[in-house]
Amino acid sequence: MTVALSDKANPAKTSYAASLDAAPLDEEELKRVRAARIESIGRWVVPLAILVLSVWLWDRICIWNEIPHYILPRPGLVFETLLIDWPILWVALLNTLKITFGALFIATAGGLGLAVLFTQSKWIEISFFPFAVILQVTPIIAIAPLILIYVDSLTASLLICAWIVAFFPILSNTVLGLNSADHNLRNLFQLYGASRWQTLRYLRLPAAMPYFLGGLKIAGGLSLIGAIVAEFVAGSAGSGSGLANQILEASYRLNMPRMFAALLMISVTGILIFLTMNLLSHLLLRKWHESALKREV
Repeated sequence: MTVALSDKANPAKTSYAASLDAAPLDEEELKRVRAARIESIGRWVVPLAILVLSVWLWDRICIWNEIPHYILPRPGLVFETLLIDWPILWVALLNTLKITFGALFIATAGGLGLAVLFTQSKWIEISFFPFAVILQVTPIIAIAPLILIYVDSLTASLLICAWIVAFFPILSNTVLGLNSADHNLRNLFQLYGASRWQTLRYLRLPAAMPYFLGGLKIAGGLSLIGAIVAEFVAGSAGSGSGLANQILEASYRLNMPRMFAALLMISVTGILIFLTMNLLSHLLLRKWHESALKREV
């Protein structure tokens, strides 16, 4: 009822809006609309087409060269093995995901908290940042055996290995974001007598959010890689083993279909983790940050 009254009260506005809706698009605008529509469709169709073509070529190569399944299995055999061995592989995947998300959570909390400390005290950053760099540049495959020796709990040692890999991207990206707040705005906050906590909460943390989310995207995949590498080094078997142990066991028995099935599960899991982090970034930034805003060309 309110809308109807407002339309009657503003007939000129209503007629102007109707004329805009009925106005034909010029040639350049039509080209932009078509290009945007093609791009939105191609964003999904082209990768799927390339994936299907790659799987088809994989299958043809196995047939043309008569490659036995214990060297390179055909895609159909891999998917069949995935279905047959699903109970075993599913349990292994859950064990790997437990380490992955546990390490990602610890890396996120620790990296964010330490980044805030670094930006609040220059002496803390000078004292501890070199050690974070050392953890990043030291190959996890080299120090994982030491961690497995010195830590009694296998789960804790796997978490530490995966955490080391995922920790630094969050720390470095968040520190960069916290230090990237506009200095003019920082001076304005200081001029109005804002405390350190107020400046951190209302200026530096929002400025660091895109950088933090970028580091989180990287850390999500690295935590999975760290968990797999740690499982490889540990070589644990039994009910608590992960996908890495299934790959090792399959390689020992020349069970290539199961190995490829486990690799497929790892790849799909990594893709889903990245897409989840990408969606989270979009939801948090879509209303205010330039990287997520959609504008007309």
